[in-house]
Amino acid sequence: MKVQDIMSHIEELCPLAYAEGFDNVGLLVGNSQQEVSGVLISLDTLENVVDEAIEKECNMIVSFHPIIFSGLKKITGKTYVERVVLKAIKHDIAIYAMHTALDNSWNGVSDRICDELGLTNKSILIPQKGTIKKLITFVPKKDAEMVRNALFAVGAGNIGNYENCSFNVAGVGSFQGNEDSNPTLGKKGETHFEEEIQLGITFAKHLEGKIVKTLHKTHPYEEVAYEITTLENTNQHIGMGMVGEFTNPITEMHFMTLLKTKMNVPVVRHSALSGKMIKKVAVLGGSGSFAISTAKRTGADAYVTADLKYHDFYQAENQIILADIGHYESEQYTKNLLFDYLTKKIPNFAIILSVENTNPIKYS
Repeated sequence: MKVQDIMSHIEELCPLAYAEGFDNVGLLVGNSQQEVSGVLISLDTLENVVDEAIEKECNMIVSFHPIIFSGLKKITGKTYVERVVLKAIKHDIAIYAMHTALDNSWNGVSDRICDELGLTNKSILIPQKGTIKKLITFVPKKDAEMVRNALFAVGAGNIGNYENCSFNVAGVGSFQGNEDSNPTLGKKGETHFEEEIQLGITFAKHLEGKIVKTLHKTHPYEEVAYEITTLENTNQHIGMGMVGEFTNPITEMHFMTLLKTKMNVPVVRHSALSGKMIKKVAVLGGSGSFAISTAKRTGADAYVTADLKYHDFYQAENQIILADIGHYESEQYTKNLLFDYLTKKIPNFAIILSVENTNPIKYS
């Protein structure tokens, strides 16, 4: 088992193509071809986490947060980031992070919060734009089924709860090869007319490389004519945050007690209570002030997130309860999510859940 194999499994859950542009995700330290003795899963990569990896003979750390966020001009050990990198390199420990790629995953951070709170009827709070692409290509009629099925096999044609979706239009294509051509049909130097199928098929943007490779591999023509465009359609399963519902409405005080119990928090910072019942709840792990207005537009009774500032709470305007449970607390189950996922994907392999609490904030 190599580092690249672990990365491939993780990227099935959360393709890095959906990480936010400001983020720094993927393999941050190490060699992708290194053999893995064991994987330690943590929310953050700090020195004590690297020490834990050394102690438990794990030479790969899978961390939600990236330890290297911006460029390093020097690695002298003066900062906690530099010390982590130095120690990891010294002990041949690879460090991989997926951060906002997992934030934007349907089965990611916010989904886990919903599960902990018992929310159902889930939907994405802020769908990510530009995640759906469309392929148009032109295939000889006799080869259309073969090409279409090959594209389906690598993930094209999936729309919501449906798969193998395509649109097919019959027509006649023409082409004339020059003296250097080697046409599959017709003769070089002569215009050829062929009954073709215009095949239209959508796909998730992270699959583009596979789609194009498969098209060229299976298409019979020497030169493959095709178009790829990015659609404005909303993807139902990729984006930041989630909205869910309780089966039965609960009181605001019951909701606060539930937050403290399920999310293991000693205190919840929140906007003014209004006495209404809570049924529809928006959640977003980590810093989520940017999504307050969106949560209000969904008609949510409450919004659970972290890192809200003083003036952010004014935006509640008695329309919604804003609940700040803390950054670490909102993402604390993420490492359990990754552990559960990888142990199912790679049974009988050393996947270890870090016992280190990396929360920099303490309560007294």
